[in-house]
Amino acid sequence: MKANLSAVLVLGLCGLAVAADEKADPVGTWKCEYDIGGQKRESTLTIKKDGDKLAGTMVYQDKQEAKLKDVTLKDGELTFSAERELKDMKIMIQYKLKVDGDKLQGKGEVEVGGEKREFEMAGKREKK
Repeated sequence: MKANLSAVLVLGLCGLAVAADEKADPVGTWKCEYDIGGQKRESTLTIKKDGDKLAGTMVYQDKQEAKLKDVTLKDGELTFSAERELKDMKIMIQYKLKVDGDKLQGKGEVEVGGEKREFEMAGKREKK
């Protein structure tokens, strides 16, 4: 009896994790806003399916486009990185964003000069 109850609980919890990922569909085009050093910034995040994997790009307000790396969705959290070129520097930015319907919210993290900096980010999915 205990084994059956344990199996039901495990399967139920696995079902909840799958349901969270199904509800959290990151595919689409997102208009994102964030603030770095007191300056408001905007970017456009595009996520698409590439077979059974996720892929995408981030276009920043200076029109520079970066291909996303290591795009994953787990338990409703979208994670990826993007390499940005600023002047003669290449900067890797790590993103962790919670997807909730047509909204996403989370943080970006960048290391500049050996110092890690975080910033809050929010986005809305564009209507088709």
